Amino acid sequence: MSYVLIVDDETTVRDMMQRMLTFLGYETMVATNGAEALEQMRLRRPCVVLLDIRMPVMDGFEFRRQQLADPALADIPVVCVSGYYEPDSVYDELQLVCLEKPVALASVSRAVAAHCGDGHKRLKSDGS
Repeated sequence: MSYVLIVDDETTVRDMMQRMLTFLGYETMVATNGAEALEQMRLRRPCVVLLDIRMPVMDGFEFRRQQLADPALADIPVVCVSGYYEPDSVYDELQLVCLEKPVALASVSRAVAAHCGDGHKRLKSDGS
């Protein structure tokens, strides 16, 4: 079974997304920075990565550069979920569209479903 990798240094954000995605039927893993995420991706391939931009140790920009430079990881889809929101900058540097925090859970659910298939349950468009 594929899983969703949640990469965020904020415990509350990681926990919220992990609970929601688990409820929807997805298996999840978490990382607190880009370096941890790359290690986990090399051990087990996720169907999608939910990536924060501003993190200690390795931020989202460096994570994405290293991911794209690694042929084994380059094709793994990444969805930016961040409060650092300069959409043109994020797109230009990372080639990613970014969901702005605070993000509606339904938006995260739709982004994950686009890459991993539908979970067992669906969220309504209002996030409930």
